[in-house]
Amino acid sequence: MAAKTSSLSLSSHSSLPLNRSLPHRFHQTSLNLPFINDPLSPRLVSVRAQSGSERAPSVDGFESRSRPKSVAHSDCTEASSSSSAIDFLSLCHRLKTTKRKGWINHGIKGPESIADHMYRMSLMALIVGDLPGVNRERCIKMAIVHDIAEAIVGDITPSDGVPKEEKSRREQAALNEMCEVLGGGLRAEEIKELWAEYENNSSVEANLVKDFDKVEMILQALEYEMEHGKVLDEFFLSTAGKFQTEIGKSWAAEIVSRRNSRLANQLN
Repeated sequence: MAAKTSSLSLSSHSSLPLNRSLPHRFHQTSLNLPFINDPLSPRLVSVRAQSGSERAPSVDGFESRSRPKSVAHSDCTEASSSSSAIDFLSLCHRLKTTKRKGWINHGIKGPESIADHMYRMSLMALIVGDLPGVNRERCIKMAIVHDIAEAIVGDITPSDGVPKEEKSRREQAALNEMCEVLGGGLRAEEIKELWAEYENNSSVEANLVKDFDKVEMILQALEYEMEHGKVLDEFFLSTAGKFQTEIGKSWAAEIVSRRNSRLANQLN
């Protein structure tokens, strides 16, 4: 599939369903986000965020006029923050429903979702033993966010024919859009930082999480071979010799050893 270089900011035909009542005073921000199942087709997600101040609640039908402005402003900010959080989480729901394309291409029925993949990677970061100079908590966070942009661009695989630089550009643009939906701030900046660190493989934590990404994939491949009676050599060949850490090499070797034993038993 030839890569398109069109911008992420394209018009679309539908919006992210957000079923909530909004106060009469709000502004609407339109974020143009491509549809998750087809990274090349646009989809508009309309996100509404409350703005301005709200009146103080009434007591027995009478509006309170003595409420401090600071309290009203604090409540308005909290409501806006809650709105942004739910908008962001609703967008991330797509990670739970979008299936990993590599398995679809190999005829696996009911394959794992993007979120399934990231969850087991997070478990790997949780259970791994303490390693010198490695921040395990940072690894867990990185595993959670490393594919988060796929909520918008979908799971782009090598078979799609999209150059690595273009794939990265699309994901970076999608990540920026998602962080705008979240409302910016410290948490959004942390997500951006973790994602960039993983993308650039620029730390020991990123090295380890990159290995977990491959380990999780070949473990899933082995499980699908066992469940569906398939031979999925491609996933083992594409990762062979590419592990950066001793943990990654050790865990991958264990998976490959189990696979080889299974294949040997089938021949006997």
